[in-house]
Amino acid sequence: MNWITRIISVADKIKTAVRKRATKSEIAASKYISCHGVPTEKKIIEENNFVCPECNFHHYQTPSQRFDMWFGKNNWTKIDSPKVADPDPYRWEDKKKYTDRLKEAKKITGQDNAILSCEAKINDIDIVVSAVNFKFIGGSISLNEGENVLASVQTAIEKKCPYIFVSGSGGMRMMTNMLSLMQMTRMTIAINELKKNNLPYLVVVASPSTGGLQASIASTGDICIGERGATMAFAGKRIVEATTKTELPNNFQTVEWQMEKGQVDIVLDRKDILPTIEKLLSILLKKNSVISTEENETKKNTQSLSKVAS
Repeated sequence: MNWITRIISVADKIKTAVRKRATKSEIAASKYISCHGVPTEKKIIEENNFVCPECNFHHYQTPSQRFDMWFGKNNWTKIDSPKVADPDPYRWEDKKKYTDRLKEAKKITGQDNAILSCEAKINDIDIVVSAVNFKFIGGSISLNEGENVLASVQTAIEKKCPYIFVSGSGGMRMMTNMLSLMQMTRMTIAINELKKNNLPYLVVVASPSTGGLQASIASTGDICIGERGATMAFAGKRIVEATTKTELPNNFQTVEWQMEKGQVDIVLDRKDILPTIEKLLSILLKKNSVISTEENETKKNTQSLSKVAS
């Protein structure tokens, strides 16, 4: 076999390998998902709130799935927000037109923008919750997302209730450039108004939480709860390593690592987040309080929650 024949043979093998690779649609239609190195039934993962029962890996969960898990289907009310007249002021186009990307994202997620917000109750405590959908252009933040947060915070202020933000974003949306970056300031001002009204602001860091959103309102919560194994960062690990010329630990920029550094207050499994929020809010609002009796005051977990809340 001469060198030309060998090259042709290798090329054929590469073509065969590429052909055998599953497409996105085939992966979505499959009954299985890859977890801890083995195919696992999606149904098993979904029935366990998208957490693997064998390795405890927390798979991605959309905002509507999280709201259904927390409050039950039809037990939360979506908050509608104003829509900007022109979502594509720069007429952005790369491999696709930005307007086409928006249409595709809306079709995939069923949302008008990357943030879904709702009104709900936790143990008779009114709350407003916003959650970012990473499947909507990487959970990036632009004009309509900013409007959504502002409308949600205003709802919380009017109802005099706590605001909870579930972060899961790739950062600010490059297709809207400076107008996207402006949302960092607008959203932060809104959160400051919430705090002026002495209303609790809790942040849940889901994976991934990065970029400008993490550099603004996702880092300003009164209490920051990390979801087990979530990534929490500004720039990516490889960028930081290349910039600092240092080798970083394997758990760098996980919520567990961030808790060690004081950026996160507590790290929890997904199933424990809502019960903990309920206890924290009962303490902060002095309502249905878990520390209302002498017996409860001596419990280790209650003392821990009191420390976090303080």
